[in-house]
Amino acid sequence: GNCFPCPKEGCPMMGHYADRFPDKLKRVNQKYFLNTAADEPFATWRQKVFIKLYGVKKTRGDINLIFYDTQGHTKEYEIANGDLSQDEVYTKYLDVEINPKNTTKIEFLWNKAIFSLLWARLGAERVNIIHGEDG
Repeated sequence: GNCFPCPKEGCPMMGHYADRFPDKLKRVNQKYFLNTAADEPFATWRQKVFIKLYGVKKTRGDINLIFYDTQGHTKEYEIANGDLSQDEVYTKYLDVEINPKNTTKIEFLWNKAIFSLLWARLGAERVNIIHGEDG
């Protein structure tokens, strides 16, 4: 789960794309990767997400990202939950079911866990997403 980023030639893949890694096929105990989704066509793309927050110093809740694609599909992923702080950078590896080439928008969502009379605001100071493989 922490083998990121992939080498320049890409993560060695099993199955249909294995022939793209001929040098890796000769190694003993070579690790191969197969990311799958729950629904057809079962493809996923490994991405590493970094989020730095701004706003309230500390609060409880969760942070989600929603990915949108060119065909109107959406998929939501939880990045963090529990105690949230603007002093922390939240990092998460995601196997996103939407091809990065077809991503049109990524929406940042923050949900407070407890009701408060204070109008606490929390936002993303910075969101970086690194794709595991170009292609």
